Amino acid sequence: MRTIHLNDNDLVVALRNDDVKAFEQLYLKYRSAIYKNILKLLKDSDESRNVMQDVFVSLWEKRMTLDPSKQVSGWLFGVSYNKSITRIKKMLKESSVFKHIENDLLYGDEQYAYLKEAKLKLLDEAFLNLSPQKQRVFELCKLQGKTCEETAIELKISKYTVKEYLAAAVKNIKEYIERHPIDHLLYIFLTLVLLG
Repeated sequence: MRTIHLNDNDLVVALRNDDVKAFEQLYLKYRSAIYKNILKLLKDSDESRNVMQDVFVSLWEKRMTLDPSKQVSGWLFGVSYNKSITRIKKMLKESSVFKHIENDLLYGDEQYAYLKEAKLKLLDEAFLNLSPQKQRVFELCKLQGKTCEETAIELKISKYTVKEYLAAAVKNIKEYIERHPIDHLLYIFLTLVLLG
């Protein structure tokens, strides 16, 4: 029996109806890209795998809150980023150096929650300021982890054009973030994600 491949919006609708197959399709589609994004921040393969699994556990647990009209890839990217930063914060707290820098580097829970929300809003705004074609290239290459060749085939454009769009998209997002700084440490984290 042939497997039916649904688009992301249809998969989210199915997921909201407790469809395990829809969850499996989303997992298989995005696990590699999500893992790579987490690894760029954590630099530890075991920790990155644990965080990635946690991201998909959250996807299942929060399936009823997902908006089918919005990109699930963006949701996964945001959650993976937040969980990575939380893990970095935890590792920092566990390190012997932490007691000496705690007051300088870490925020109170309320301020940290605000910064996370502001960061997601900033990334979303920067992404929405891109042209539709640059948005699609950025999503395929950075969020779905596709190569320039795979993206070129999917969008029916040349590999050179994909590279050009991707470079322009990253530059535009970086410039947008630089023009709207939230916090110095947050800026560093966002830059690491974009350049990785």
